Amino acid sequence: MPRTTDSDGTPVPQRLLAAATRLFAEQGYDRTSVQEIVEAAGVTKGALYHYFGSKDDLLHEVYGRVLRIQQERLDAVAGADEPVEKRLRAAAADVVVTTIDNLDDAMIFWRSMHHLSPEKNKQVRAERRRYHERFRALVEEGQQSGVFSKTTPADLVVDYHFGSVHHLSTWYRPEGPMSPQQVADHLADLLLRALRP
Repeated sequence: MPRTTDSDGTPVPQRLLAAATRLFAEQGYDRTSVQEIVEAAGVTKGALYHYFGSKDDLLHEVYGRVLRIQQERLDAVAGADEPVEKRLRAAAADVVVTTIDNLDDAMIFWRSMHHLSPEKNKQVRAERRRYHERFRALVEEGQQSGVFSKTTPADLVVDYHFGSVHHLSTWYRPEGPMSPQQVADHLADLLLRALRP
C-alpha cells in the first residue's frame, strides 16, 4: 500500500491535487501527462492510481473539492435564522469569495470540463444543479414573501449571478485594486438591487 504522507507530513492525495492543479493551470489538462503529475508530486504512478484511479478523477476532484466547500457554506447560510435578504446576500457574496480563493481550480474546470467522461460529466452537472437549486430556493422564498420582485424569473436571476461568477477567472487578478470581499460585495449588491420591488 502506498505511503499516506510524505516527509513533510502532507497527505499524498493533497500533494497529487496540488501538483495536478498547478500543471493543469499552467499547461492545460490535455497537455499534462500522468507522469508529469506524479513527478511534480514526488510520488509513484501506483500512488496516483490508488487514490484517484485516473487523470479524469483528478480533474473531477479539482472541481469537486471547491463545490463541496461552497455547498456546505450555502447550506449553512440558507438554513440560518436570518431574514431572506440577508441570507441571499451572504450566499451571493460567499460564492464569489470561494471562487476567487480557488481561481485556478475554477479556471481549470471551465476550460477542461469537456474532457471528463460522460459519467463524470453527468455527476458534476448533478452536483452543480443541487447548488443552483438551493440558491434559487432563496430567491423564490424572497419572491413569494414579497421581499423580492417577481418581475424577473428566479432561474434568470440565478443564471445572471452565476454568469458573473464563472467569468471571474477571465478578469480577476489578486494584485488588482479590489479584494475578493470587495468584488463579492459589489456583485451581491447588484443581485439584490435587481431583485428589489
